[in-house]
Amino acid sequence: MAEAPPYPLNIGPIHPALKEPTQFKFVIDGEHIRETDFQPGFNHRGVEYLGMKRNPLQVLHLAERVCGICSAAHQYVFCRAVEHAADIVPTERGDYLRAIVAELERIHSHLLWAGVAGHELGFDSILHYTWKVREDVQDILEILCGNRVNYAYYIFGGVRRDISKEDIAKCRKILSNYRKIEDTVLSIFFSDPTIIHRTKDVGVLTHENAVKLCACGPLTRGAGVKKDIRFDWPHGAYGDMMDDFKVVTPETMGYHATGDVFSQIVVRIGELFESVRMTEWLLDNMPSGPITSEPNLSALLMAKLRMAEGEGVARVEAPRGEDIHYVRLKKNKMEIDSWKIRVPTYGNIMSWLTMFKDQQIADIPIIIASIDPCIGCMDRVTLVRDGSQAEVDWKVLHDMSIEKSRRLMR
Repeated sequence: MAEAPPYPLNIGPIHPALKEPTQFKFVIDGEHIRETDFQPGFNHRGVEYLGMKRNPLQVLHLAERVCGICSAAHQYVFCRAVEHAADIVPTERGDYLRAIVAELERIHSHLLWAGVAGHELGFDSILHYTWKVREDVQDILEILCGNRVNYAYYIFGGVRRDISKEDIAKCRKILSNYRKIEDTVLSIFFSDPTIIHRTKDVGVLTHENAVKLCACGPLTRGAGVKKDIRFDWPHGAYGDMMDDFKVVTPETMGYHATGDVFSQIVVRIGELFESVRMTEWLLDNMPSGPITSEPNLSALLMAKLRMAEGEGVARVEAPRGEDIHYVRLKKNKMEIDSWKIRVPTYGNIMSWLTMFKDQQIADIPIIIASIDPCIGCMDRVTLVRDGSQAEVDWKVLHDMSIEKSRRLMR
């Protein structure tokens, strides 16, 4: 009997397994994936363009809406980029408070991902458990920032709100609860035979491909690549923590780095509790002093930012990986002259092409989820006319924007 030929399988852009619209195109041989292609471009929001119509203080609120889960990371890195361009130096206490919120966001993001991973594997009990304990870190963020999502915490030169002794005590109590459940969480993800069977040797990203494809974050660390901006390029309070903490890879947790989905689980769960310890360290070693070097917002905008001229580039380690912002300021121009964002997902999506190779159809959802994608963060423009599509390069997009501006002016 002749073997069935390979056949195409399209998933998306709208599908129950996808949290955001992306078109996946597979060539299937029986139950196995032989070829993979994907098409983003369904969710472009023009955030950078909007930012260049506003002054830096207004863009602060826009930056944290690039991503709902990594909102603090984008506001943090945008602040640092503008500070570089405008020669603004944050205070030491402000740096510590910035790092605390960044690590709390990593805890809540990894717990959210762990719940999604459990759901994709068919373990909704894991989803319910991890999202239940995630509420505790959301409570800490609310105590510190006043908000549970989109914290509006970072400002040029430091942060907007200080932390009181009473709030520090509340935070310590909640963090101690995470210490108590550490063994339980490790057992759930590292010892359950079904999770091991569904994730071991699934969606493998080799060390070589992780380097070649410029992967970042837990995805690349799961392949054994020790790349973490907090340690490779220590900034703010992270420079004071180098001797007490380490880059989490499967080896540091006692496992071999194979680059599969299980290795990524190991890294994220390990980072979760490492961030708990880092937050406790930051609270223990919090310096005194002002929380910002530029408390007068009117003077900050008119004297510092309006008169600034130059470029700034900054990087932070967001929960998903390396987040990069570039800004250019021009003297006497209130709006940002140029703003460019390179989000972690933009560096990670090409890894899918190798991770899907020779995997099974049933593993598609967990492999997609394994890189913790945020499509809304990284989507670029695809132009569709008369049924045919083409990628829009910089020149075409520039010409289109000029034409639209002239049309609006008329």
